[in-house]
Amino acid sequence: MTLSQRLADLGIDLPEVVPPVAAYVPAKQHGDLVYTAGQLPFIAGALPATGKVGDGHGLVPAADAQTYARQCALNAIAAAAAAVGGVDNLTGVLKVTGFVASVPEFTGQPGVINGASEFLGEVFGDSGRHARSAVGVPVLPLDSPVEVEVVFTVA
Repeated sequence: MTLSQRLADLGIDLPEVVPPVAAYVPAKQHGDLVYTAGQLPFIAGALPATGKVGDGHGLVPAADAQTYARQCALNAIAAAAAAVGGVDNLTGVLKVTGFVASVPEFTGQPGVINGASEFLGEVFGDSGRHARSAVGVPVLPLDSPVEVEVVFTVA
């Protein structure tokens, strides 16, 4: 089964590639790898939420941030696919780096980034298993609660 067939079976449409917000490209191929720039959880050109992840009034709940990490991974697939001539040229996931803008007492960054990791596993199956880092940071671009970079393997 091709990756485009798998996405169709899951009812997932690839979004438009998010245009860069600074001086970089969304993804770049080098040999049999394609590296994505940090992907924010844009949906139809807008962030679904801003702010820090944590528990309490005015903070982004971890469960919501996990959903946003999933969106980051979907945006990464779109960026990588555009860089390599189509989604069916992506063969797997090598590495995920996830950043969570969180309050100092929040320690659930790995659970948040599971949103990206589990989604990539759902899409790629066994070839979606990857090495990963999940890092808490004080702030992300545009006050996004999460950002995800992915290194994909290419046919």
